[in-house]
Amino acid sequence: QGQPVESGGGLVQAGGSLRLSCAASGSRFSTYTWGWYRQPPGKQREWVAMLTSGLSTTYADSVKGRFTISRDNAKNTVWLQMGSLKAEDTAVYYCNRPGGTWGRGTLVTVSS
Repeated sequence: QGQPVESGGGLVQAGGSLRLSCAASGSRFSTYTWGWYRQPPGKQREWVAMLTSGLSTTYADSVKGRFTISRDNAKNTVWLQMGSLKAEDTAVYYCNRPGGTWGRGTLVTVSS
């Protein structure tokens, strides 16, 4: 399996929404837990959301109620729907599975 490809980032005003996509290759996509992570400017990468193969979800407290993770196994794609965005959500966003390869990420910039 190659590295995932994230897309959908951009510049958005505070309070706005964005939908990030993550396309991954490999025949075992549906068996993996997938997660979204982010790295704010000058900070360490942090976990944001997780979605298991059984469709259980968990979220970091900082995004709970505002972000939604989902997947389509037929398309080998994971999404992150982000709403009520705040300036502190500004970061490079990545998707990955446990033991997987990191992609290049997609930059989300929230202007206040």
